[in-house]
Amino acid sequence: MPHVIVQNCCNDASCVPECPVDCIHPTPDEPDYATAEMLYIDPDVCIDCGACIDACPVSAITTDYELTTEMAPFESMNAEYYEAVGSAADRDHPFTDPRIGRKRPSSDAETLSVAVVGAGAAGHYVVSELQHRIDVRATIDVYERLPETGGLVRFGVAPDHADTKKVQEQFAKSRTQSGVTTHLGVRIGEDVTHEDLARSHHAVVYAVGSLHGRDLGLPGADLPGVTAAADFVAWYNGHPDFAGLSVALAHERVVVLGNGNVALDVARVLTADPETFAGTDMTEEALAALRDSQVREVVILARRGPEHAAFTAPELVGLARTVPVVVEPGDLEDAGDEPADAQARYYRAQKLSLLRALPAADSGPDGRRVVLRFGTAPTAITAADGALIVAVDDHGAPSELECGLVLPSIGLRGTSVPGVPYDEATGTIPNADGRVLGPDGAALAGVYVAGWCKRGPTGVIGTNRFDARGTVDALIADFHAGVLSAPEAR
Repeated sequence: MPHVIVQNCCNDASCVPECPVDCIHPTPDEPDYATAEMLYIDPDVCIDCGACIDACPVSAITTDYELTTEMAPFESMNAEYYEAVGSAADRDHPFTDPRIGRKRPSSDAETLSVAVVGAGAAGHYVVSELQHRIDVRATIDVYERLPETGGLVRFGVAPDHADTKKVQEQFAKSRTQSGVTTHLGVRIGEDVTHEDLARSHHAVVYAVGSLHGRDLGLPGADLPGVTAAADFVAWYNGHPDFAGLSVALAHERVVVLGNGNVALDVARVLTADPETFAGTDMTEEALAALRDSQVREVVILARRGPEHAAFTAPELVGLARTVPVVVEPGDLEDAGDEPADAQARYYRAQKLSLLRALPAADSGPDGRRVVLRFGTAPTAITAADGALIVAVDDHGAPSELECGLVLPSIGLRGTSVPGVPYDEATGTIPNADGRVLGPDGAALAGVYVAGWCKRGPTGVIGTNRFDARGTVDALIADFHAGVLSAPEAR
């Protein structure tokens, strides 16, 4: 196995077109890509050329002879993936670029003017896709309401995941290209309106993402000490909207509701040695709070069984490296039907194997540990004697957990933009193929959407790249069709 992906990769797939032997899968052209937890390098096809190493924006790829003991689980996962779904050598999924064959514009052709609202991953991939199109010349104005760029890559990724955050270097290169102007600290609806942007550009692309956690919908969800995990993450990463957030770490236990990657992330931050985060993006306020923290146990509650675990295998491996992770053997019975899809079967078997290898009881030298509990649904939260009580349905039996902090981690919800249609039910901007739809269901000329506010908060960093490509394809098709109005002079 000449090359291996050895960390949570961003699924950006920059490595895919660089591979001369098509050994990295799933590719964006394959149906499995949409549900892939990460990419995998086929050991039977890789020729050890190193092209993927240079192309990876988050330094996630290494050679087999450079593997460390900590990287060993990823080597196994990489090989087992192809055992489960079949070698790429046996499949016919060629990588194709829909842009090939398009002609460059003539020297007197009109220049496309685009406003991109949001400087997170989705917005930057829109910029990048526009820059790489050969059939149009574009000038781009990027508007960001915060004083710095990066979005959830900057404020949502764990501060010690520096390699994942390296994708911001790629974003910075896009912003420094000719024809791109970045406007920071600009609020749509206050400093500039949607109508202003629409008048001064051919098109406006909204890539505003999702910041706030979804409503928990339980009795007691509004009690002090119940804080969305997304808000907690934003706080320790220094998001200006969450400076001074009250975080109670005086109790020995924290309960996290939900078991996705964010849940595992916050559990790791709460139980790791605080010095792990010194010199990272973590704020001094958060670092001081963790140093003084009395938290020794984080309990992660999942409503459903382990076959529906929402976290990815790399996140579980990373958590178990940091702190003892325990799970009751009785929680690990796979009660679900076997998925028909080979990739889905692989992921379920992989996670169950990792979970069954965890101890039933263990803790670190200072008593710190993370407990995974499946089939344990929260039913209410109450306050008593300075603590919070989480009532749960534990496999049909009522139970209670006392803690000092409850962190719901049940997904994110988008926010509306003044002057732009918004679907309250889905928390997204209504659209068809990236074209924003008006109240009558018809596309609004010159208004587009990309990223989580387009499709909902799903996927990883790199998913936004191919989502952005679809939006840019629609935008440029409309430009060439004469659908977009020329901008007024600014």
